[in-house]
Amino acid sequence: MSEFSSQLSELDAFIDGLDTLEGKLIVVLHKAQDVCGWLPAEVQNHIAHRLKVPASKVYGVVTFYSFFNTKPKGRCKISVCLGTACFVRGAQGIAEEFEKRLNIKVGETSGDKAYSLDSIRCVGACGLAPVVSVNGKVYGRVAPADVDGILNEHK
Repeated sequence: MSEFSSQLSELDAFIDGLDTLEGKLIVVLHKAQDVCGWLPAEVQNHIAHRLKVPASKVYGVVTFYSFFNTKPKGRCKISVCLGTACFVRGAQGIAEEFEKRLNIKVGETSGDKAYSLDSIRCVGACGLAPVVSVNGKVYGRVAPADVDGILNEHK
């Protein structure tokens, strides 16, 4: 029995409810990531089989778009914007402060799966630069001194 059996059942119910499978790969991948938390090879292969597309196509889409995860993520997903506006206003220092506090590098997940730290290129909030997103909550005008407070809020 697969470790993803119950999630795949939920995903199958979602797929069965679609009006058509044509052109639904990205929609199904988003649902799968919502249900499973990430997109391991087993889940990608299942989607390929269900949508009747090559596994290589699914893998290509998953690895092309940065919002899909091929590795498990932490319960607290932290993203530091390193787009131009954020970068020139000190976002790199903020990322380094998160790395120091969490003892992980950008792109990594803590061993206890509590935190993931990633960089993103733009969240469309350039007027609030530098910006950090934690589990979808956006923080603007962040300084390195704000990192501890942000982490405390999401313990």
